[in-house]
Amino acid sequence: MTSRNGFKRKVCYYYDAEIGNFYYGKKHPMKPHRIRMTHELVLMYGLYRKMEVYRPHKANEEEMSRFHSSEYIRTLRSLEPDNMHNFGPQINSFLAGEDCPIFNGMYEFCQISAGGSISGAIKLNKKATDIAINWAGGLHHAKKAEASGFCYVNDIVLGIIELLKYHQRVLYIDIDVHHGDGVEEAFYITDRVMTVSFHKFGKNFFPETGDLKDIGAERGKHYAINVPLNDGIDDLSFESIFQPVVSKVIETYRPNVIVLQCGADSLTGDRLGVFNLTLKGHGKCLEFVKGFDIPLLILGGGGYTKKNVARCWTYETAIALNTDLPNDLPQNDYFEYYAPDFKLHISPSNAFNQNPYQNLEKIKATIFENLRSIPHAPSVQMRDIPNNFTLIKHDNDDDSDIDMDDDDGGDDPEVRISQQRSDRHILPDNELSDSEDEGDGRRDDSCHLISQPTQPKKPKVEQQPMVVVATNAGAATAADDLSQSPSSTTTTNPLSSALMHTTTSSSSSSSSSTTSSSTTTTTTNGLAVNLTSPEAATNV
Repeated sequence: MTSRNGFKRKVCYYYDAEIGNFYYGKKHPMKPHRIRMTHELVLMYGLYRKMEVYRPHKANEEEMSRFHSSEYIRTLRSLEPDNMHNFGPQINSFLAGEDCPIFNGMYEFCQISAGGSISGAIKLNKKATDIAINWAGGLHHAKKAEASGFCYVNDIVLGIIELLKYHQRVLYIDIDVHHGDGVEEAFYITDRVMTVSFHKFGKNFFPETGDLKDIGAERGKHYAINVPLNDGIDDLSFESIFQPVVSKVIETYRPNVIVLQCGADSLTGDRLGVFNLTLKGHGKCLEFVKGFDIPLLILGGGGYTKKNVARCWTYETAIALNTDLPNDLPQNDYFEYYAPDFKLHISPSNAFNQNPYQNLEKIKATIFENLRSIPHAPSVQMRDIPNNFTLIKHDNDDDSDIDMDDDDGGDDPEVRISQQRSDRHILPDNELSDSEDEGDGRRDDSCHLISQPTQPKKPKVEQQPMVVVATNAGAATAADDLSQSPSSTTTTNPLSSALMHTTTSSSSSSSSSTTSSSTTTTTTNGLAVNLTSPEAATNV
């Protein structure tokens, strides 16, 4: 694809065929199968030919513990429907309510979702792509030690932590109908990440957070922006507030990279949503953000009318690729889902728009006033950038961990990577053709990970040159501790809410000195965090 400045932009896309097999439960609105439906349309429209398709690595416990508590991740890893009674009252603090059920393969589902977002962030850090897409990501409600709103592991926070290794300022934009509370909370007291959420706000609408007056705290004051909206907002009204706010934010904050959460529950007709956006209105948000030519990580999110989610994310994959799609849907394994019209685009309902022009103008004025309170492009200090390309070692892998580089396979040409390990990151033939449904003939929960069909219905991978080996199999080290300006009277970490409990030690070949840090504990919005302040830092 080509940017507005005439430069060719590279797009990579992350998908694991197993993602569609996971099942929250018969009556649960969250259906991971929607991601398989999206991928099917991506294939049938031929979009895969215009981008690099990767199978993400599965995030391991260490990677997920960069934000989440180790005890919480260990519990997720151990929990299964058959043994949940062994955990007693402890489980209630981690998985409260019916929104986040315990289902077969729950931990592996989290690994795939988080792995795609981390892998995409690493690609962007390496400047190996301009746009990275992970529709299995965008689970923005998960907290440090608590599952919330169908979300168990916050892949967005993990991806942003990875991006912060190389980028001074990260902008997070959320167009899900629900407030991105988990991401906002994680970065509430830092100026390294600005969060902007456009969402329905009101009593009895989950999560009941995201008021206009919630603007961040401490060094993060005015770096949390909330755009509370009412029911029925349509394409024109949404565009009238989205574009001015995002333009002003980018002008003021000057982010080095953008993370866009494209929750599809803001579409008209969603089972849980209350907005009235069409695919064109929703997609205009992505098109507008993409137009700034800033590295972009695109993630999924909510969306509970499966056929519309698949339509939306396919359409937005095409937008990322600067490709026009015909409105007639191509034949695919789920063609009957799109009856009766079998069209790509959807029409808005006749719902009343409860967002008058005057209210939207007041919201914009308040946000612009808050933005005037922050310095343009705040400078930061960072420690030396750690290594970040390590092939994740599996339990059944006898090879030792080997650092791998996207370009040449590693720093040491004498070190060889086994074929078995390399094959794990090649998209196999049958992953481009799996078509199992979750309808009446669906497998039961106990066998949800049955192997895929051996006879694909689509062309084999070797006939598709865009499918390549994905060597960015995850980050090797824990996230950096980042310090404040030396002129400050205190040495608390501005990213403390994201880097909760990570301790990193670094050494230089030219010096034997050791970096030490002091740690205190504080609580923000009920979230206990560690504040680590390295005494040695270098300017970036």
